[in-house]
Amino acid sequence: MKEAVKKNVTREERPMGRALFPTNPVLIVDDEEIFLKSAEFLLRFEGINNLVTCRDSRQIQSLLAGQRFSLVLLDLMMPFVSGQEILDFIAADFPDLPVVVITAENRLEKAVECIKAGAYDYIVKPVEENKLVLTVKNLIRLDEVRKENLLLKNSFTANKLAHPEVFREIITQDNKMRAVFQYVEALAQTHLPILVTGETGTGKELLARAIHELSGRRGKFVAFNIAAEDSALISDTLFGHSRGGFTGAVVGRKGLIEQAVGGTLFLDEIGDLNGDIQVKLLRLLQEKRYYPIGSDEEKSTDARFIFATNQDLGSLIAEKKFRKDLYYRLVSHHIQIPPLRERRNDIPLLLDHILTRSAQALGKRVPTVPQELLLLLKNYPFPGNVRELEGMIFDAMSRHSRGVLAMQTFLEKIRPGQGQGNARERDTHWDAGNLITALADRFPTLKEMEDLLVDLALAKASGNQTIAAQLLGVSRKALNNRLIRAKRKKAAKPGPGNR
Repeated sequence: MKEAVKKNVTREERPMGRALFPTNPVLIVDDEEIFLKSAEFLLRFEGINNLVTCRDSRQIQSLLAGQRFSLVLLDLMMPFVSGQEILDFIAADFPDLPVVVITAENRLEKAVECIKAGAYDYIVKPVEENKLVLTVKNLIRLDEVRKENLLLKNSFTANKLAHPEVFREIITQDNKMRAVFQYVEALAQTHLPILVTGETGTGKELLARAIHELSGRRGKFVAFNIAAEDSALISDTLFGHSRGGFTGAVVGRKGLIEQAVGGTLFLDEIGDLNGDIQVKLLRLLQEKRYYPIGSDEEKSTDARFIFATNQDLGSLIAEKKFRKDLYYRLVSHHIQIPPLRERRNDIPLLLDHILTRSAQALGKRVPTVPQELLLLLKNYPFPGNVRELEGMIFDAMSRHSRGVLAMQTFLEKIRPGQGQGNARERDTHWDAGNLITALADRFPTLKEMEDLLVDLALAKASGNQTIAAQLLGVSRKALNNRLIRAKRKKAAKPGPGNR
């Protein structure tokens, strides 16, 4: 009897690997079995597969007490307990649970009465399919936003991470990165696309993997770098093709979208997509359906999409190279990863971690790190971010034999004015602005400016002449000679007591 009254959608009843959507089920309450089956079929076709149906209104109280729902689709005219009574009960005991009334009673005063009682919407049978689907999707989106806001509020209030182990591959003690992790925990279980932006080498794929792990999805994490693929092959790689779909296609091929069923598809360098594929991707995100190349058979996907880029998509849109409507689909959630130069306190942690890892990989002992090395690295802007630091350390370890880690391999890579790009220009402009402000009363002589730059370099290098010389672009010997001359000149200058 119980099975006839209530039907729960189980994992076995959906295709293997498919993810449940939404996270919390949609409850459909109606005594007409024909309506329940048609509504269930329609919503499943649209990718909404986490459904609970109920024909006996007496079961509603126990259902609502037993689990959390995203929303309720509620008939009014039912035996035992009327829809109006259920609506009043939900409004009193579950005020945050949205209810959509679906009834054959087409009276304006009844609709007004239900809305006043707390209903989100009032739909008259026979139901217009597009309206029902759009209403349900909008309410699922509102429910996900509500959950995200609650999780964010709780995480920031507690000031701690619920699952710090998920971020184990991202070495940091920076507050900005901690805020990123808290945001990721809040949105990981939603189904909307995520856009991750940041400079090259900041760890966008590592963050995407953490999101997948937190999401609880049972499918695979599938990663694809668009910039590394020939543009003519990207569509086939993503969407796959059918047998005979084009000349030479003797067998069919599953695309990455199909491989990511029930899981996450991570697309890196999204700014490199051409216009045709942008159109296909837009339709995929809107409808969760697509056509493999050469196939008339439409396929659906429940994969979660994470996109990444180090490009300015706003500039690409202005240049007509990226679709504005696609951008707004991608940016449902936006995560910006700060560059390494904005979290320099992470450099000692990263240095220790990468040194240990590289020593293990090369079968060597972890070397002693000279104090000057930390000063050198902290004063370098790292345009290639963590990836660049990792390359430096592995290169140094490959040459290292024993004892103290040599500075030379790092000095070869860090040259003032070389390989530092816009980050270096921003730092230089900032320093110059401070000098000009400090000397606004009169224009300094060239000699005074040289002395100021030397003092600034020494201060930034914590008094270390080797690092200061690197910042100034001179040899350590040249800087040392200059300091000796300045000291002698100062000592030779007559003081008040010698006059």
